Amino acid sequence: MSEPGEPGYASAARIRVGVPDSAARTQTGRARRGVAWPLRRTLLGILALLLIAVSAGVGLVSVSVFHASAVQRVDTDLESSARRVLSGLSFGQQQDPGDFVGQPGISAGTVVGVVYADGTIAAQYVGAPGQGTVDVSETDASALADVPVADGVGPGFRTEDIEPVTVRLGDLGDYRALAVSGVDLQTNQQVQVVVALPLGEAESATAQLALTITLVAAAGLLLALVAGWFIVGRALAPLERVTASAMRVSELPLDRGDVELAERVETGDDRTEVGRLGGAFNRMLGHVSDALSAREASERKVRRFVADASHELRTPLASIRGYSELVRLHGGELPEEVLHALGRIESESVRMTDLVEDLLLLARLDEGRELAREPVDLQTIARDAVGDAQAAGPEHEWSLEAPEEPLVVDGDEPRLRQVVVNLLANARVHTPEGTRVRLRLVRDGTSARIEVEDDGPGIPPALSDSLFERFARGDSSRSRRAGSTGLGLAIVQAVVDAHGGTVGVRSEPGETVFSVRLPLADPAGDRRAPAGRSEV
Repeated sequence: MSEPGEPGYASAARIRVGVPDSAARTQTGRARRGVAWPLRRTLLGILALLLIAVSAGVGLVSVSVFHASAVQRVDTDLESSARRVLSGLSFGQQQDPGDFVGQPGISAGTVVGVVYADGTIAAQYVGAPGQGTVDVSETDASALADVPVADGVGPGFRTEDIEPVTVRLGDLGDYRALAVSGVDLQTNQQVQVVVALPLGEAESATAQLALTITLVAAAGLLLALVAGWFIVGRALAPLERVTASAMRVSELPLDRGDVELAERVETGDDRTEVGRLGGAFNRMLGHVSDALSAREASERKVRRFVADASHELRTPLASIRGYSELVRLHGGELPEEVLHALGRIESESVRMTDLVEDLLLLARLDEGRELAREPVDLQTIARDAVGDAQAAGPEHEWSLEAPEEPLVVDGDEPRLRQVVVNLLANARVHTPEGTRVRLRLVRDGTSARIEVEDDGPGIPPALSDSLFERFARGDSSRSRRAGSTGLGLAIVQAVVDAHGGTVGVRSEPGETVFSVRLPLADPAGDRRAPAGRSEV
């Protein structure tokens, strides 16, 4: 992007070179959507819900039908007991509840209550074997008195003629009760007799059935989920392979260099959706690989052309500059217009030489050439760069902040020096006179941070996205000043990337900060021997 002195300050948002904005957008999208389940869990969750719904429906229907059937059996027994009671009344053999409960065929737990004409009631029930008959408390007996008498019920009544009711008899539990009436032949008085049979066995059997259905359904659900986990996993295995391949491809550096896309997936049966997806994915990778290869071949030709052209232009440019200086210095009395033209030739040849050198440097960095590696003290570079900046821009206020201990990194000293010089020159060229510019060195964990801060007007937001691009320029008031080539910040990014560092910038009116982060050298001193000086 802009060179030392080109538009170079981003807006308030932080820009980190090499980190795509899509990562932030992806995280924001995930936050909005909430937690997403993998496909296997989603399918198993749907299966579990369906099984639970079906099991619950079948279980409720089964328990309801069984309970109704059990109650019907109790009502049938209750009908038989009521017939015996009516039979006893018809022959005048019974006078009190004990006479009724003592009849043959009356089962344990049966309750019989007699409501006399004066409103009194007496009730007894058949106890467990060996207990005989037991009196029912007055409170429970009063509940029997409230049972309505079925109309028209006589000795020959039918089950459909009556409707037993359920009553609660305290500690005895729930009962099905039926009230019948007749005339006591001994007293010639109307007598109401209530017969009740316990629902305990029916309810216990219903509860046992419900528990059995619940346990069987739970076991079936667990078995179905375990089997489904393996079956769905096996069915989704090809899709998992496609996903894994896509993840590996997404981690490849596709932005530059000769990319080798050898990744492929097993297509499987192309009659299935997953098989067709695998085939389409492989074809897509083939197209992408061909496109990247074509791009790399084209870029390689361009880089080679730029490098060769830049290299070949060095000699003629040096000759032009040398001859123009020679003529100007030893040409005798020359007209003022000629001297001015010679001066312009010299200055433009110098600018052209700088541009050629910058292009050659970028071309070689793009080719991935290794930089020289040796211990470099950033404090020495910073002091020299600030001194040079003061000499080149005395109209600005320059300052340096650095820790007392050295900040040593492994790198190419001339290239790192160029990074600092370019950042300071960028601040000098694109801020008005009187601007305060501070160079700050900071030790940040295992990294060294170089910051160039100024209190200038800041950078227009429109320049944020293209800040580090080559030949990028701002408006006319900020362009072409001091022989700017528009490559300074692009060189900063390329050099820092080659050293394994990052470049960032934040800007707002009154404060702009460029930040370079570089890994510190091994504090144990286990550094490689300085490499031979690279041509870069």
